[in-house]
Amino acid sequence: MTDTAHLPSRLISHKGIGIPRFLYGTAWKETQTEALTYNAIKAGFLGIDTANQRRHYFEAGVGNAVKQAITEKLLQRPQLFLQSKFTFVSSQDDRLPYDPQADFSTQVQQSFASSLEHLHTDYLDSYILHGPSTGQGLGDADWEVWREMERLHKTGAVKLLGISNVNIGQLHALISQAEIKPAFVQNRCYARTQWDAKIRSLCQEHDVIYQGFSLLTANAGELQKPGIVKIARRLGCTVPQLVFRFAMQLGMIPLTGTSNWQNMHDDLASHDLPALTQAEMDVIGRIAL
Repeated sequence: MTDTAHLPSRLISHKGIGIPRFLYGTAWKETQTEALTYNAIKAGFLGIDTANQRRHYFEAGVGNAVKQAITEKLLQRPQLFLQSKFTFVSSQDDRLPYDPQADFSTQVQQSFASSLEHLHTDYLDSYILHGPSTGQGLGDADWEVWREMERLHKTGAVKLLGISNVNIGQLHALISQAEIKPAFVQNRCYARTQWDAKIRSLCQEHDVIYQGFSLLTANAGELQKPGIVKIARRLGCTVPQLVFRFAMQLGMIPLTGTSNWQNMHDDLASHDLPALTQAEMDVIGRIAL
């Protein structure tokens, strides 16, 4: 995997495609989705994460913000990294983006077409399987969905594929058996697992980029520990900035879902912090142990 620890750019390159080192996550924002997504783009975020899952996301609101930002020439579509997801019916509410009686390939086609319409685009930079259909292993449904995602990739409608909310056995199976390997894994990232160390190790071995979400909210207790606070003081930064810098130095793409305008700018400023020492990386990496 590309070493991103000391890159000055806010992009990394993967298979010749530029990917932002930081993504803005749009879950759980409901009626504020459009305004907050627009603010995130205006603040400088070049990557937006969403899903066609009305239960937790308002994808059409994301699309309206993207359309406004492009209309106002804040950026052009090729400069923006748009990532959405296919979500199985078990994780949806009654506002489905597909016919639940259709086969899984058709569900993917319908959900993807709906995402393109929501986002006012004719392609996605990344399309994610929003969690396997079963808790262990990959079932027939997962493989049917992945094959259809591969087909979308082959048409050029999707640049990169990925999977989220995945355990190590599921990821190993996907890497081993998929025709088109995942470019991304997106997981909730806990300090108590040394920041999903086993999954990240497998990702690094197979040139898969790890995207971490809930870096702050999932680790609130650990982030109050003296070792973290001491490093933040040395750098003259906030604890959230330190965590995001740590994540990027690991080669991880962090997500933030902040609703605060100043926090958007502060989070992006973590790009520009000095590199952490190896000792400091070890302190944060093992903070929950």
